[in-house]
Amino acid sequence: MVPKAEWLAFEDDIEAILRLKKEKNAVILAHNYQTPEIFHGVADIVGDSLALAREATRVEADVIVLAGVHFMAETAKLLNPEKTVLIPDMEAGCSLADSITPDDIALLRQAHPGVPVVTYVNTSAAVKAASDICCTSGNAKKVVESLGVPKVLMLPDEYLAKNIARETDVELIAWRGHCEVHELLPPKMCAKCARLGRASPLSRIRNARRRLLPRLIFPAPPLACRTMSKPRSPPAWCF
Repeated sequence: MVPKAEWLAFEDDIEAILRLKKEKNAVILAHNYQTPEIFHGVADIVGDSLALAREATRVEADVIVLAGVHFMAETAKLLNPEKTVLIPDMEAGCSLADSITPDDIALLRQAHPGVPVVTYVNTSAAVKAASDICCTSGNAKKVVESLGVPKVLMLPDEYLAKNIARETDVELIAWRGHCEVHELLPPKMCAKCARLGRASPLSRIRNARRRLLPRLIFPAPPLACRTMSKPRSPPAWCF
């Protein structure tokens, strides 16, 4: 929750936003990663990217404000073409979504003619349009196997593709896309937060996070295949 001292600092802005929502018949969909004053103070619906996409189809407001990254707002617009969809920051991007472009998919198709492209939903509308089918992290294995083919291009999350490869006999060709934020979280930190989450209130989890974060060693950014210099050749695959 938002501490009282912090709430007082945001109170005027929160009240103004609440008034505007009523005046414009707007609804705010906020991703789980948003700051507390947004998540608890002004959001009408909160959740992960898939949950927000589903909820976007159920809202009756004229205006949808998507407090998240660019591809989330695109998805909300695709599902609600008749509504006005706003994103507060046009520069709010996602390193995973930005790691792949339609041109990259075209190169992959040249290198692997006839191999279908399965794309994770956390991608741009343009990338989705260049793909054959989309999947979530929860149904990826089912989608891959539903195609009835021996080989699939799976984009853009390398780790999701590797995890699914362990569970299926379908050969997966993965793109080297990553979330730059998730890559900063060492397994030990995740395990410790999980233990605290089972035994402690939220405040203790936050305190543990504050203690652990300064210990992180920030590595060099992961290789982004889309930054290859022109003329471009097909990138290296993981499998």
